[in-house]
Amino acid sequence: MPTPSAVPHHTSARRPDVPGVGTPTPRVPLPPLARGPVGLVAAAVGALLLATSNGYGYHRDELYFLMLRPAWGYRDQPPLTPALARLADTLFGGSLWGLRIPATLCVVAAVLLAALLARELGGAAPAQILAAFGLGTGATTLIFGHVLLTATVDLVVWLALLFCVTRALLRDRPRWWLVAGVVLGVGLYNKLLVVLLLVGLGAGLLLVGPRRILLDRRLWAGVVVALVVGAPNLGYQLLHDLPQVDMAGAIAEDRGAESRTTLVPYQFVLLGPPLAAIWIAGLVALLRRPQWRPVRAIAVAYLVVCLLVLVAGGQPYYPYGLLGALLAAGCVVTAEWFGRGARRFRLGLVAAAAVLNAVVSTVTALPLLPVRTLGDSPIPAINITAADSVGWPRYVDQVVQAYAALPAADQARAMVLTANYGEAGALTRLGGDRLPAIYSGHNELGFYGPPPESATVLIGVGVGEPARLAPFFGTCRLVGRLDNGVGVDNEEQGAPIVLCRDRRRSWAELWPGLRHFD
Repeated sequence: MPTPSAVPHHTSARRPDVPGVGTPTPRVPLPPLARGPVGLVAAAVGALLLATSNGYGYHRDELYFLMLRPAWGYRDQPPLTPALARLADTLFGGSLWGLRIPATLCVVAAVLLAALLARELGGAAPAQILAAFGLGTGATTLIFGHVLLTATVDLVVWLALLFCVTRALLRDRPRWWLVAGVVLGVGLYNKLLVVLLLVGLGAGLLLVGPRRILLDRRLWAGVVVALVVGAPNLGYQLLHDLPQVDMAGAIAEDRGAESRTTLVPYQFVLLGPPLAAIWIAGLVALLRRPQWRPVRAIAVAYLVVCLLVLVAGGQPYYPYGLLGALLAAGCVVTAEWFGRGARRFRLGLVAAAAVLNAVVSTVTALPLLPVRTLGDSPIPAINITAADSVGWPRYVDQVVQAYAALPAADQARAMVLTANYGEAGALTRLGGDRLPAIYSGHNELGFYGPPPESATVLIGVGVGEPARLAPFFGTCRLVGRLDNGVGVDNEEQGAPIVLCRDRRRSWAELWPGLRHFD
């Protein structure tokens, strides 16, 4: 197994971080970039994602992004990923594969950044190739590349920011703090979660140094650049009473207990269990190697972010960008390990582990199984994005049938209310011309209501059984249940379709109780 042993390098007379300690910090040489092999890995990952882009169907988040109106921000997220979704949808004629091109490009960029990080840490071609292949074929990376999610863009933002930090600290190139500021400013338009990375890095610099960097005016100039670039989105948050804080609290309340339980186990499966030894070796080496001392804060940042996510009840994948940086460091250690005694055996062992991880990750993360057999496999339980991409056209048809069965007078007074943004987005995207106005109280869509008071006939999708809605209407009855027809257990499967008439209270009174964050 790879061990984080230190390898001596040339030294420089850089001033030590702790006063009175005169030991110079070893300097890490910068190897040539393995452009050809790394480029080939990135191209192969991109081609794999493009080839599977049309599999299964839209994900609920993608449908939501397409339903959101252009704005500087939303109550549950900043505007970047929805804007990318609209742009791709427009450029590529509303095709599913076109919508997912930004996701593919983000993963290709992440693969290249992993190789560049390995190179910055002194990794030659084998380490760079292993870092690119390992991250590119990691289970979570492939999921992020197949579906356009905010986490997809966040992966690139975190890795790019870590690359800038590594250049600034390890290469003593303070101008990279300004580049980091630009990356951070852009990242604020995607998810404010990137602030968590800053907190982790700040804690790392305070705990293990180099602390003098915290007084460097160029670092703070980078912070100013980030604030200037991100000002419109930050202004939106301030003007709307920091809705992202409310959203984080809602997520913690809804899924916090489960997230805390699964956080540690998930760290070993996010990239894939066969790669766990590599990124753990990277974590230990970052803390122990003298020549990596300037960037020890990255290792500490990972531990701090995990701790904060655990306390806050955030999602287990939040530290994934840092996990990618640890993998890059671990690939340098691993390449040194299989380059010593018993080379063929060690190289074969690492190659077998990487290929096995790639095969399992590909089958788990990408739509390779026929949809008719998906429900009988363990994949929906492992990869919730796959489950949430199945059944939308059939669900929409079932709601359309319920509407079409209404008398013409009822159709003129009808509206559709859904329990979540996935249902609302699917009905809008796939059935909008066959249905009346569609509303949902979920997240940002809750601020697109209430419906007009003239809508007295309700088709409720997933909002509750007839008995739950009966107090607010004269009559309510069950007219069907959503069924994807392939036995995939997802959030919509079995949800009730309810028909209610003769509303007893105004929509203005009812709407605040229908809005929800989760």
